[in-house]
Amino acid sequence: MRLKISSPLSFFLILVLSLNQLQAQEELTTDELFLEARNAAFEEDNYPKAFRLTKKALEKSPDYADVRIFLGRLYTWTDKADSARVEFERVLTQNPGHEDGSFAYGSLEYWNDNSEKALGIVDKGLEKHPDSEDLLLLRAKVLKDLERYSEASTTLNRLLKVNPKLTEARSLGESIKNVSSKNEIGADYQYVYFDERFDDPWHLASVDYTRRTKIGSIIGRFNYANRFNSNGTQFVIDAYPSISDTFYAYLSGGIASSGSIFPEYRAGASLFANLPAAFEGELGFRMLSFDEETWIYTASVGKYISNFWINARTYLTPDNESISQSYALNLRYYIAGEDDYLSLGIGTGISPDNDANNILYNNSDNYRLKSKNLTLGYRVSIKSTNVFFINAGLEDQEYARETRGNQFSVNVGYFKKF
Repeated sequence: MRLKISSPLSFFLILVLSLNQLQAQEELTTDELFLEARNAAFEEDNYPKAFRLTKKALEKSPDYADVRIFLGRLYTWTDKADSARVEFERVLTQNPGHEDGSFAYGSLEYWNDNSEKALGIVDKGLEKHPDSEDLLLLRAKVLKDLERYSEASTTLNRLLKVNPKLTEARSLGESIKNVSSKNEIGADYQYVYFDERFDDPWHLASVDYTRRTKIGSIIGRFNYANRFNSNGTQFVIDAYPSISDTFYAYLSGGIASSGSIFPEYRAGASLFANLPAAFEGELGFRMLSFDEETWIYTASVGKYISNFWINARTYLTPDNESISQSYALNLRYYIAGEDDYLSLGIGTGISPDNDANNILYNNSDNYRLKSKNLTLGYRVSIKSTNVFFINAGLEDQEYARETRGNQFSVNVGYFKKF
């Protein structure tokens, strides 16, 4: 008998509670419904509930743009692109150039490979909100997808003037730089003075031409050096082929006219990975051929943090008895765009990528010369296409076993983008 009585009673209580809950929900304000809908989507991962609450909020306030944009995003996240477009277009019809609406709609089209349409939506939003960080960053991504690299770089420079600390913009700028179809021609000169080792300074100069293609950058460089009272030349080709949005490579090969001034042959390769949280990693090797071949292995990790780019690198040179180790830490502080920064470098050991001292790998007794170095630099762009730089370095260099001296260097250069 108790079961027969309690069952209808339980049903009645559940019905009353449900009606009370429904009544309470009906009495919630639009903002309260919107807040509960967001919580259902983000915290509970309950999209049906989020849809129900969002639509309930729009019944109360059909012209509430933020709520309707959220409904469009719900449709986007659940792969209902056509329904999302209806909501976004309604918002932008009522509020032309609405910042969040333009960003949400532009992102939808970008993710669905409609970059031309996305660009039109974003540009209308930027007409109303020219300093919108979200819209500027999305515009750069869309332009990169359309292979309009020059415009993408210009957009990023504009964004970095609004917010120099935006690390995602700097990371994207480096990615664009590696695949952008630009030309560059440049020249630089380096003067090296020794307080102990040599009476005569060294002079190094180079000219180079860069062609950025759809598959990556190709660089031809002609180097000249006067050292040891002799002249020498070297020709090097570098390439940075793009593999995917995550990976790109570095390939290098060179030949010299004199093995006493430059390595007779040189080669190198690295694989770079653009990692989450604005990290970048690298693994690779370098080979320098004098009388014998010297193989050097390298690894590095870099990261953008606010206005800074930090890179730590090691070079490992194995021989029959041990592994010689070199370390370098490089820091850039960006003042504006990708070519406007101050730099600081500190390190130990010899770098095969430094033409001023990689000649020291030509050591007949296989003794690895030790060094400590410090470099300061400044790079500045004028009208984005003219870039000037100057670097000054101090190196405490071991030039023979247990014999040290200081060397000072100044390097100045210019390159033109066109």
